Amino acid sequence: MSARSGRPRATSRADLERLGFELFARQGFDDTTVDDIAAAAGIGRRTFFRYFSSKNDLVWGDFETQLTKLRDLLDTEPPGTSVTDALRRAVVEFNRFDTTDVPWHRQRMELILTVPTLQADATLRYASWRLIVTEFVARRMGLPVSDVVPRLFGHTMLAAAIAAYEHWLAQKDAPLGELLDLAIRKVTDGLGRV
Repeated sequence: MSARSGRPRATSRADLERLGFELFARQGFDDTTVDDIAAAAGIGRRTFFRYFSSKNDLVWGDFETQLTKLRDLLDTEPPGTSVTDALRRAVVEFNRFDTTDVPWHRQRMELILTVPTLQADATLRYASWRLIVTEFVARRMGLPVSDVVPRLFGHTMLAAAIAAYEHWLAQKDAPLGELLDLAIRKVTDGLGRV
């Protein structure tokens, strides 16, 4: 199969993500099919599924690797660091992107936070993110993961991050890192310095 419009074949996850995002911007997420993305990339449908198991997965990118990064950031926090400071620093760093990737990340988050199909999918992915935070807090506080306090931290940190992202999407010039830092500081002021 030859690529349309003389476009070279896309042969990486990153290439397919960029093509997918270009199509989503032009056609909308719901009106873009896996076949559309594969055709634009000059590959077959089966090849697309070697990279992503669904169109939703394309939007999320390599989320499992990102979750590993979050876990590693939390694991490297010194033992004497307060739980709240460790969480704030890790979440801000986890959401730091090269300036060339910021427009793509903005589009990714716009889709995740506004497209109903992706919001339903986000529930599962957010649960994985929350679990990492919950497990970290439970270890630091010597509590079971099932305890309400670690769970509260997991849910609250996610809520702070989502609020920061929503503001970032609405205010194009707002710096994401500063918004995340502010949101988490406000939340942790309420939770106390643990």
